[in-house]
Amino acid sequence: MRRSPHVAPPPDFCHNAATFALHRCFPFAGVVVADRFDAALKRYGLPLFQPEWTAICRGIEKECLRVTPEGRISPRPHPAGLGSALKNPYITTDFSEALLEFITPKDQSIEGCLGMLEDIHRFTLANMEGGEIFWASSMPCPAGLEGEVPIASYGSSNIGRLKRLYRTGLSYRYDSLMQAIAGLHYNFSMPEEFWQPYQRITGFSGSLKDFRTESYLHLIRNFHRHSWLLLYLFGASPAAATSFVEGREHRLQRMETGTMYLPNATCLRMGRLGYQSDAQKSLFVCYNDLPLYVECLQDAIKTPFPPYEEIGHKVDGDYRQINVNLLQLENEFYSTIRPKRIAHNGERPLDALVRGGVEYVELRALDLNPYLPLGIDAEQVRFIDTFLLHCLLGESPLCNRAEFFEVSENILRVVEEGRDTSIRLNRGGKPVALAEWAGDFLGDMKHAAALMDHFHGGGYLESVERQEEKLHDPALTPSAMMLEEMESERLSFCEFSMRISRKHAQTLLTEPLDQDVRELMERTAAESLVRQREVEAADKMSFEEFLREWNAWEPLGHTIHESGG
Repeated sequence: MRRSPHVAPPPDFCHNAATFALHRCFPFAGVVVADRFDAALKRYGLPLFQPEWTAICRGIEKECLRVTPEGRISPRPHPAGLGSALKNPYITTDFSEALLEFITPKDQSIEGCLGMLEDIHRFTLANMEGGEIFWASSMPCPAGLEGEVPIASYGSSNIGRLKRLYRTGLSYRYDSLMQAIAGLHYNFSMPEEFWQPYQRITGFSGSLKDFRTESYLHLIRNFHRHSWLLLYLFGASPAAATSFVEGREHRLQRMETGTMYLPNATCLRMGRLGYQSDAQKSLFVCYNDLPLYVECLQDAIKTPFPPYEEIGHKVDGDYRQINVNLLQLENEFYSTIRPKRIAHNGERPLDALVRGGVEYVELRALDLNPYLPLGIDAEQVRFIDTFLLHCLLGESPLCNRAEFFEVSENILRVVEEGRDTSIRLNRGGKPVALAEWAGDFLGDMKHAAALMDHFHGGGYLESVERQEEKLHDPALTPSAMMLEEMESERLSFCEFSMRISRKHAQTLLTEPLDQDVRELMERTAAESLVRQREVEAADKMSFEEFLREWNAWEPLGHTIHESGG
């Protein structure tokens, strides 16, 4: 096991009784930059921190709906100019044919990463027809006039049919409109130059692969227990269209405009109406070591679940789902963060992890910020990098079943009532005010910000301080701003989202796309169509045989022709 190199946390922050936990005397107040850096080294038990270690690698996967000029989910197929959703590395689809997913390559430059994301937006928008635009909000607009959410299609290859069948299974298991919710996934990894020196500092005696894996799981445990904080700070789904809750049990209230909401909600996307599954409520996934994590998911992939057995696997000659098990695939497990490794062609994601260890983490807890054309900006990226670096370097006790489900309850509480200033969460079985816990954590995060600012000249500490302001004033959170605008201007959720979506479309189309970028995107789209045809021509077995082999998968080492998901 990893020997923790970390020293004890700093003494409790001093309190002012009149302002409770919100106005704290943080240790960095009035401290010069060099002293902050030295304090950060001491905090994390580090003898040094090299400039090249701050070259964090990041990538963004952003989902967003294509919507009609009337504000409904597009019934049109994937735009032809975008190429193959199966093989385009930059532009694909998620659950629905209308739910686009934009993927940036990993980049050590924040500006480069966001610039690429903007280029993908602009190229895609230019290739959309019928006046369609991107929906700015995470919660979806109403479905099309026939009430359908079109399931994504990936061609006639076996892997393409498997991906579509997986989504068909989701439509039977969950609500299709729920699957049209959009989020932003953030991929994070430390640079290669970091790992060997850091391993020497910690005294870890195993292989570099094992050390990297254990360190990322260390980060994941810390992130998991504090993920509620990101929902409070960046949650932007406090309301939904009336159609979203029709026929479903819920606790939402109705605005005069008909919009459904909760007054203190932050991120309904991550709650009971969003990415929560009753079937997975009792599923305990352990992040203490990789074999345990893999075993937990393997069991869920192999264990039949009676309600899914009732749906049926193949009915009247048509497949309804990949299998009748608790999870069809690894990707069906809903979590705020995942350990990841790029899989070889034909390799299952879990096999890739066991083969090569954890390569990066995928943060999955972020809503789209509707006030930003890209759904995220550089300040938020700096905060997330700081948050994750602190989770990596700070203490991270092993988790257990009790804490795992305690975290789940904390998340649900923040989702539904996070901006209630009296809200209390549970930490180690004991109640604690959200403001107190958040203030402590943000204050401690400033040590990670000091490491980054020392070599980048600023911006990271400022990003943390900007989030502290949201503890002082919940009205500054995106969720509060959205509700205030809807109420003050008597806008429904759909009217609010459509107005801001049109504004972003105008912003993105203001300047022409750089010619070199346009040519790259056009070439990539054309090549993706060729690659899809090659995959379709290479199939040597029927889909029935392919699916039988897929479901007969024996963990760790079994390979078939493509990786699904």
